[in-house]
Amino acid sequence: MSDQRLKLAVVTGSVREGRFGPVVAHWFARQAEQHGGFDVDPVDLAEFDIPLELPATPPAMDPDPQRPAGLAGLARRLREADAVVIVTPDYNRSFPASLKAAIDWHHTEWATKAIGFVGYSGASGGLLAIEQLRQVFTELQAHTVRDYVSFPRYYLLFGPDGTLLDPQGPEAAAKSMLDQLDWWGSVLHDARGARPLVSERK
Repeated sequence: MSDQRLKLAVVTGSVREGRFGPVVAHWFARQAEQHGGFDVDPVDLAEFDIPLELPATPPAMDPDPQRPAGLAGLARRLREADAVVIVTPDYNRSFPASLKAAIDWHHTEWATKAIGFVGYSGASGGLLAIEQLRQVFTELQAHTVRDYVSFPRYYLLFGPDGTLLDPQGPEAAAKSMLDQLDWWGSVLHDARGARPLVSERK
């Protein structure tokens, strides 16, 4: 297994005005930096122009998809990542349309990558979104790790400055997930070099 630090993209999935996602993403990115196994790249989907409508030939069926120019930076950063953490709320028992569009505009960028989740919402803590996202990423041949971080009633858990009022539990959950991402991300990184998927071979 490689001893090098993995590239970890922390993706903020909500783009709507007044969103809380950046607060949660910033907290988690700090946990990942403190873990020591990752070079952390915060990726905010609000910074990219992500069309909701896919082209006639979806990226999943196109070996060289032609994406809008506004997606070039996002595609590059996802491609360079060894592991990805999705920070998501749940909207109406699912995840945001912006996040689904970002996923669907890419395909090989997700394959054989380790994926983790940080959820937040009023009651479920994002678990409804996370369970659906696990199915989506399985279809894309990514590996979702078992553990996750969840913030039910997040508005009661963070102070005005974005720090957690009682950090012990979430910090332990974050470390457990990061340990799993480190292991799986390293194994998959080495496997992509030694034995890439047939579908990835040119």
